[in-house]
Amino acid sequence: MFQKLESVEKRYEELTEKISNPEIIAKQTQWREYMKEHAEIEPIVQKYREYKKAKQAMEEAKEMLSDPDLKELAEIEMLENKEKIPALEEEIKILLIPKDKDDEKNVICEIRGGAGGDEAALFAGTLFRMYNMYAERKHWKLEVLNENETELGGYKEISFMITGKGAYSRLKFESGVHRVQRVPDTEASGRIHTSTSTVAVLPVVEDVEIDINPSDIKMEVFRASGAGGQHINKTSSAVRLIHEPSGIVVECQTERSQFQNKENAMKMLKTKLYDIEKQKQDSEITNARRSQVGSGDRSEKIRTYNYPQGRITDHRIGFSIYQMEDFLNGNLDEMIDNLTAADRAEKLKGNEEE
Repeated sequence: MFQKLESVEKRYEELTEKISNPEIIAKQTQWREYMKEHAEIEPIVQKYREYKKAKQAMEEAKEMLSDPDLKELAEIEMLENKEKIPALEEEIKILLIPKDKDDEKNVICEIRGGAGGDEAALFAGTLFRMYNMYAERKHWKLEVLNENETELGGYKEISFMITGKGAYSRLKFESGVHRVQRVPDTEASGRIHTSTSTVAVLPVVEDVEIDINPSDIKMEVFRASGAGGQHINKTSSAVRLIHEPSGIVVECQTERSQFQNKENAMKMLKTKLYDIEKQKQDSEITNARRSQVGSGDRSEKIRTYNYPQGRITDHRIGFSIYQMEDFLNGNLDEMIDNLTAADRAEKLKGNEEE
């Protein structure tokens, strides 16, 4: 670890010189890249320097112990720094965990009713409301991109974009199968049903990150429709994009303007294509070392919402919350904090094993 820290500090010093160089400042693109790298490694270097300072102070205090006049002061100095060092080491280990470059991005979320028919669609609606309320708590903007509503008020599927600082970092562990156990309103005998909905959380990509050949896209326009297939738009403003090489199909019909629907559909398409590449990379990393909580496998059953017991359990970390109403009203931070901590612990373990 310390060999790595020495090379990081050396790189930091090189970058400090480069970003002050007038010749490099004149080359704005290169200068911005250096500035970004400098800012990314600065917290590591600062913490490492704090660690080295504490080690040096402890060694100096040891040498002072032989002096009767300074012994008491030296013991205090040595003890203070000795206590600091393990905490600084842990902080450095955390800072050395590779950052997810997508953490600060906005997200596109897709929720689909799974097994359970109408009850699964209603649960998809419950999940959408939950994420909507969480976005409100975080002062994020939520925009529905596409929806296929059922007559009972749930969703066969719904896609929406959440715009806000760190959205992906907070929501990335929500991808997977969510299972609900509850008595449906339509169940006269009071029997508990089990149904599922799937959630996918994808980081929104910038145009520079993915390039699509326009000739690979087939565009279809159609009339937007509401629950039960009733037309709610007399003009063909809804847009369907088919990416022929991958077979990915996206639809957007929430805007009145065909142009706006096409723009949103393109965002969804680029995000999905980027996600395919991200899944491949994540899979390669995970195969090389098991150091993730489980944000990758979309078929994985990640959480159960047990209404009779008022319990939400995340199966990846074995953590349960017993405030069902509060959780479904968007108070997700305790669960997300525990998932983030578990993921960090796995990555720390992975770093130590390397």
